[in-house]
Amino acid sequence: MKAKSDISYWQTVQKILDGLVVLIAVVGTFLLVAEYSFNLSPENIDLFHLLIRLFSAVLVFQFFLKFIFSGQKVKFIKDSKRELVLICLFGAALLFLRTGSVAPTIYFPAKTTGYLFSCQIFIVAFLAIKLVHFYKPLFSPRLSPPLIVVATFLVIIAIGTFFLFLPASAAPGKKTSLLDALFTATSATCVTGLIVVDTGSHFSTFGQIVILVLIQIGGLGLMTFASFFALLSGSFGLRERIILRDIVRYQNLSKIGYLVLYILLLTFIFEATGAILLYFHFLPTAGSHLSAAYSALFHSVSAFCNAGFSIYSDSFTGYQKNVAINLIMTLLIICGGLGFVVIVNLLGVIGSWIKKRKGYLSLHSKLVIFTTIILLVMGTFFLYIGESDNLLKNLSFKEKLLAAFFQSVTARTAGFNTIHIGSLTTFSSFLLILLMFIGASPGSTGGGIKTSTFATLILTIKSMVQGKDQVEAFKRTIPQTFVYQTLCVVTLALGWSSISALFLSFTENSDFLNILFEVFSAFGTVGLSRGLTPHLTSWGKMIIIITIFVGRVGPLTLALAIGGRKAAKLYEYPQEGIIIG
Repeated sequence: MKAKSDISYWQTVQKILDGLVVLIAVVGTFLLVAEYSFNLSPENIDLFHLLIRLFSAVLVFQFFLKFIFSGQKVKFIKDSKRELVLICLFGAALLFLRTGSVAPTIYFPAKTTGYLFSCQIFIVAFLAIKLVHFYKPLFSPRLSPPLIVVATFLVIIAIGTFFLFLPASAAPGKKTSLLDALFTATSATCVTGLIVVDTGSHFSTFGQIVILVLIQIGGLGLMTFASFFALLSGSFGLRERIILRDIVRYQNLSKIGYLVLYILLLTFIFEATGAILLYFHFLPTAGSHLSAAYSALFHSVSAFCNAGFSIYSDSFTGYQKNVAINLIMTLLIICGGLGFVVIVNLLGVIGSWIKKRKGYLSLHSKLVIFTTIILLVMGTFFLYIGESDNLLKNLSFKEKLLAAFFQSVTARTAGFNTIHIGSLTTFSSFLLILLMFIGASPGSTGGGIKTSTFATLILTIKSMVQGKDQVEAFKRTIPQTFVYQTLCVVTLALGWSSISALFLSFTENSDFLNILFEVFSAFGTVGLSRGLTPHLTSWGKMIIIITIFVGRVGPLTLALAIGGRKAAKLYEYPQEGIIIG
């Protein structure tokens, strides 16, 4: 009995220590953020530095304390290997500085010595390790997949707003209001690209990095990273697989873990390749290697995640005639907009062809690829016609074609531009509204109703005209459930966009075309604007923020999250016909 009592007592102490560790790491990180965000007195800075050193010592001490009193030391080391590695690295850094190999007066930033910098990095890294363990509540059986998606996006937006609101995120002489920080954080997390302040001139390098991180997390989804951590910790079980399957809509439950790894690996490959290629083309005008590398990385991530954020005030209008940059950017945007399920399926088919085996392209992949090609061709063609005598009239045939193609690609997903959107003809503006409404593909980094939804809608109309009871495509029958979902998504999307346009026309003093364009750009998470965004009123900003959020998570997903779990059907009413049309 005494042994059991001792074990219970030690478990209680261990839980208290774990909570204390997280609290210390959070407070230490807050002190670090506060030091570089606010103008503090020298006395406060010295106090902060003392606390940072003290917190570092406490974190190390509690680890060894738990090790000493642990009954199963081997198991403890196995379960705490990340913390142990971090402590060893921290100790090595302090020893390295102590031996005199590196002068202890190294400044990074200028007011931080090498010792203090090591302590700061140690605390932030320790907090990151502890936060990794908090992925488990995301897979709670009490939460429905739609609710998980909505909740994770809200959390990311809230954190992003906090960091962008800090003085350190703004450039010298600039100040970001809370509403503008919320707008930018929402736009970045939902990979939209609409901005109320210029990204390149208003935000500091730190602020731009915050935006870039939000784009990356928002583009892939927090659940992708949570699943990756679950895989690393070996706790990616059946419950996690089922929830992730419902979120990414990948039916092969046994391979859902591989899909997570493929998503992260493909993202790294595409973004790294894009950054390297863009670097060489930005270098001649960047002024330095570091500036070119930073610009290349920022725009590569922004393009693949279909975000549309640019550190150039005029987006890519300065590179309108640069064929290489246009093609690199459009390729990144298209790949990011196809969806990872389609890319993995396509790569699998290509691999089978190389091995001279028959590959299978799913119906979803066929619809997405076919619809994407049609939209790109038709969009390029009609933009070329609509702007040949307007914005493109001073360009050669090839340059006109390139500009039309670039804008056709970005209009559905990304939001970059090489032509002045505010000067488009009414014909071209409505064409872009249609493309923005359709958007990217399911499981991608883009928004809109999605290409597969649009294709299913067209096929449904075709089946009705032909008098068929079933919707067919590529010698396959699309289940009625998906047809119902298509009609719901389109109806909810049009309904929300109409209501948003109605309210925005009340709050804003602008042409209705500009308002309509703004709403569909927000809902499609595109980021193109006819110049209205920087001049939005506070109420107008709130309307666009909500519309961006609804467009990113999807109106049907939001409705399901609010509606709760699916109710069990215990009865069925008699059928009776009605008159339609």
